Amino acid sequence: MLVLQTVLLLLALPSHAEETTTAGPGALLPLPKGACTGWLAGIPGHPGHNGIPGRDGRDGTPGEKGEKGDAGLVGPKGDTGDTGVTGVEGPRGFPGIPGRKGERGESAYVYRSAFSVGLQAHVAVPNVPIRFTKIFYNQQNHYDGTTGKFHCNIPGLYYFSYHITVYLKDMKVSLFRKDKAELFTYDQYQEKNVDQASGSVLLPLAVGDQVWLQVYGDGNHTGLYADNVNDSTFTGFLLYHDIDLS
Repeated sequence: MLVLQTVLLLLALPSHAEETTTAGPGALLPLPKGACTGWLAGIPGHPGHNGIPGRDGRDGTPGEKGEKGDAGLVGPKGDTGDTGVTGVEGPRGFPGIPGRKGERGESAYVYRSAFSVGLQAHVAVPNVPIRFTKIFYNQQNHYDGTTGKFHCNIPGLYYFSYHITVYLKDMKVSLFRKDKAELFTYDQYQEKNVDQASGSVLLPLAVGDQVWLQVYGDGNHTGLYADNVNDSTFTGFLLYHDIDLS
């Protein structure tokens, strides 16, 4: 292999005749400086060692912005942050559009029971219901003027009151419910004068209960009186209906 390289090198060099070509007729050209007659090429040397690494080059010009990449995977949910400061209250909004009118409801039934009556003449009979025959109000006819008794038709709480004129004798009167005296009133008559006595009470009644006034005691306490200028009255009415008493 080495011999072949030497032959090729000799063929590449100019011949001695070419080196002595004259520049003109009869003139010889000088040999090149350092030329040696009969020179032969030497054997190639071994490759040299790697040199020291050079310095880093300068930063290049930034390239053009690349296209947006695909979205990455959603990461895990983070911890809840601290509550922020409450903001300032905003302005009041405009009124909304009125809603549709609702359907008409059922009418509530109003329970009514009331009476107000008066005495038309002097009463002297004790221990029997007093018959108040002067009717001020009895639209529901729950008071019976023939017996002097109020008949409960609507269960509930009732208010009863009476205002009595007393004349000529002492007076004792009581309010009864179901044959039991619930309220008592006594007035001692002052001679040559007209007295007044009254009483009132709240009573829960069931359907069928009866309430009335009557003079009690002996015949010495029958001073209940009425004329065209002095009234004795008996009044009662339902405060509210109570279904539990029916």
